Amino acid sequence: MTKYEIMYIIRPTLSEEDRKALIEELEGVFTSRDSEIIKRDEWGMRELAYEIEKHTKGYYVVLDVNATQEARAEFERILGLKEDIIRHLIIKDVR
Repeated sequence: MTKYEIMYIIRPTLSEEDRKALIEELEGVFTSRDSEIIKRDEWGMRELAYEIEKHTKGYYVVLDVNATQEARAEFERILGLKEDIIRHLIIKDVR
């Protein structure tokens, strides 16, 4: 398994209930594929450095995970399909 740091930004117009459901769904991608979430850090609603899809704010979530290649690839595929995710970044942790 490889350690990754993942950050994604959720559309600010999503309700709190839907946002929580989306976060749980995304985390389920890892837990259902023999991977583990080490830490989840919700930064909350923050100003964006630049406008994305006419939004100036977004809800930031940062994950530290130990994941298989399959789990990481599936997570990235799902992030690309979700309209409520306006940006994401996956970094392989080399520490």
